[in-house]
Amino acid sequence: MNGIIDRRVCAEIDGPFVLFLIGIRINRLWKVNSWLPTFQAMGPMIAELSRRPELGLLHNRTHFGFPATMLVQYWRSVDALQAFATSRDQLHLPAWQRFNKAVGSNGDVGIWHETYLINPGDYENVYNNMPAWGLGRAGTIHDAVGPRARAEGRRQVQQMTTGE
Repeated sequence: MNGIIDRRVCAEIDGPFVLFLIGIRINRLWKVNSWLPTFQAMGPMIAELSRRPELGLLHNRTHFGFPATMLVQYWRSVDALQAFATSRDQLHLPAWQRFNKAVGSNGDVGIWHETYLINPGDYENVYNNMPAWGLGRAGTIHDAVGPRARAEGRRQVQQMTTGE
């Protein structure tokens, strides 16, 4: 049980952050030439972001499934996410252009994303007998005691630490 934190903890990030969900759905399994390149493009993008923390990705985790796979990502800001998505110097924009040229809206493979800007006090979490997970990997872990013992207290602590 390497890395298990054997107590109740919670996680916080200083200031606002972005929760970005992105996924792929295989709609036509037999159309491997449509979905496989799309699926394979994500790995190098994540590797690039992992090597370059200044780009703004705080943490990501892939949840594999069939027919859909989803990535949960925590970003420092919407600006950092947008800069990565549109930069000609990063891997995303060329991959997006290849997808539009090869697949477009033919229905073979679906892609989606959702972006949430989250301010201090607008979220809460708790983990028990878990390794650092989700927001706990992106932010700072605190013992869930005292004011952080209950959900409302965790939200209030975030607001106090940012001066809101």
